[in-house]
Amino acid sequence: MTNKDRIIYVCSDAVGETAEAVARATMRQFSNETIQIRRYGHVESEDQIHSLMDQVQKTGGIMAYTLVQPELREKMKQEAIDRNIKAVDVMGPLMQAYVDTYNSEPKQLPGLRHELDEDYFRRIEAIEFAVKYDDGRDARGFLKAQVVLVGVSRTSKTPISIFLGHKGIKVANLPILPDVKPPQELYEAKNPFIIGLTMDLDNLLQIRKERLKAIGLPDDAKYASEDQVRKELEQSKKIMEELNCPIINVSNKSIEETAGIIMTYLDKRFEDQSK
Repeated sequence: MTNKDRIIYVCSDAVGETAEAVARATMRQFSNETIQIRRYGHVESEDQIHSLMDQVQKTGGIMAYTLVQPELREKMKQEAIDRNIKAVDVMGPLMQAYVDTYNSEPKQLPGLRHELDEDYFRRIEAIEFAVKYDDGRDARGFLKAQVVLVGVSRTSKTPISIFLGHKGIKVANLPILPDVKPPQELYEAKNPFIIGLTMDLDNLLQIRKERLKAIGLPDDAKYASEDQVRKELEQSKKIMEELNCPIINVSNKSIEETAGIIMTYLDKRFEDQSK
């Protein structure tokens, strides 16, 4: 099998986002290889599974599936055994572990992740909050946010804010600008967890130069000069020390990694407040 033939099939009785997310996370561990993902949602019958496994067998692919109906999971498992196909049940083992531990039965309804419930609307509200209070455009957001991110330009403040918004966390962010003092609201805010984002000098220089190229400007502009970037990083460090906030170095970190660290901080803070 060549790299071009490497296929992960994703199958679900809902839309398949969960299994695809797991597949893509796996793919990132094999960055030098070309892997296709083929997603099949709303699989609701054993005939559909049989037909799909015909395709997997022909291509020699891998199957990742999230099926909540026990008979469909069993059908998929048996087809995989009969055809000698590697198949991964993404949800089944954890569901069974929950049943065994807490003696509780699952609803066995596909697509519950996408129900328009209270959690869904909370996440939508948080995303809208991140957009409204992005880039320090309204300092009142610092008084309403759960998290405030501060950092110099190109330290991923906006994408991290949006990512956390998808988790239902209200985030505002503030760019630390050269020789500009942060608004007083940032120092007055009592509720939000303020977090500083920084980056190694060389990484930030490279990112800014690429940004200038992308918008058609010369990469030797002051915005991407070593003296300017060094000055901004020193200024941001001073402000973060004044705020007495945790600092995350986002150099070579993905958005998901940084967001994960922030959520760990939030969990710890909640535990401390609950004591």
